[in-house]
Amino acid sequence: MTTNEGEKKTFVSSLTFTPEQVESILLAKIREENEILQTLITEEDKVEEKEKLKNLHYDNDKINIVSLFSGAGGLDLGVELACMVNQFGEEMAYNAFLNKEDYYKLREKVKCNFLYSNDMFTSANQTYVNNFPKTVTKITKDIRKISEFPKCNLMLGGFPCPGFSSSGPRLLDDPRNFLYVHYIRALMQSKPEFFVAENVKGLLTMAKGKSLSQMIEDFQAAGYFVTAHLVNARDYGVPQLRERVFIIGVRNDIHTKYGYQYQVPEATHGKGKLPYVTLKDTIGDLPLEAEDVFESDYSSMYMSRNRKKNWNEQSFTIQASGRQAPMHPHGQPMIKVDKDLFEFQGNFNRRLSVREAARIQTFPDWFKFSDGSKLDVSKNHKLNEQYKQIGNAVPVFLAEKMVRPIISFILNNII
Repeated sequence: MTTNEGEKKTFVSSLTFTPEQVESILLAKIREENEILQTLITEEDKVEEKEKLKNLHYDNDKINIVSLFSGAGGLDLGVELACMVNQFGEEMAYNAFLNKEDYYKLREKVKCNFLYSNDMFTSANQTYVNNFPKTVTKITKDIRKISEFPKCNLMLGGFPCPGFSSSGPRLLDDPRNFLYVHYIRALMQSKPEFFVAENVKGLLTMAKGKSLSQMIEDFQAAGYFVTAHLVNARDYGVPQLRERVFIIGVRNDIHTKYGYQYQVPEATHGKGKLPYVTLKDTIGDLPLEAEDVFESDYSSMYMSRNRKKNWNEQSFTIQASGRQAPMHPHGQPMIKVDKDLFEFQGNFNRRLSVREAARIQTFPDWFKFSDGSKLDVSKNHKLNEQYKQIGNAVPVFLAEKMVRPIISFILNNII
């Protein structure tokens, strides 16, 4: 927020604002975005949007879900699996997860209904359509050009990490944060009982924590009791060192009526629990020679640190890039030869394949990733379309564990 002193503008810290002032700023920003929206969308866009909203497949006996920034659907698949766990038990749900036919049979009985999904990434949207129920209304459009979002019980979406200036205005005043603004706009229209957003670990320390604090204030101003939680995927059965922040919102009336406050589920793997899942457990049965591998040279940045775990460890974080994919664990380890310089040893050194990366992200083998289906591009380009989707996804098993208590509450109290 700024104040004028002659020609000079002075920034005022939002952390000194009252909740009422925060809400006023938020509502003003949403109105401003709605005005901008009217200049961006055509009459044809409006007609198309209304038609799609008229054809939404609501089911009052199920949890109706809106998914924004849905990507390939890792978070969504985890939510569906959590529904199955709640209804049929963990053993049946996780066993069915391994086989497409068994999983689809349970899908017919599960009480979650993916109502609406939005993303701009064409290949990811193709993947989503190919792997999720045909009743989902799929919107391939910039969220800034969507004027209306449907009502739902649960909203999902890992919006991109916002920009922040520690000496500057609020998050909502920063034009880099339009996606974050529009997530809140969608939330205020849809009014779900819960929302779940996933983001990078750096959100906790950005601007010494002020960024996250302001974000929580804005979500609270939208009518939610909000908590943020840092978790490591490997603590929940994912064979990967991947730390992420989950932002959980409970609508104020639900929080007040039931006294519900989200608690992070206890870790399932680690010391005194189930052993961590290893690379050997996860990809040890796959052939060492693979065709779906991104092949190129290795940059000096890539070679500046170790990129190769051994079979009995968990993978480095799977990146949204084929070029940045970790190395396969087979063969000899990399060695450090100088400051910020490692070298390969032996004859077997290649990146993880698309299928291996997908398994490490705990996608089942039946879940197929689109490569964009363009005939006039290179093999590496097509593969990178898949690596990008996989690396951007929330690991399915992590998502399942994080949302399991929310699904349980909704099924027992709302539906």
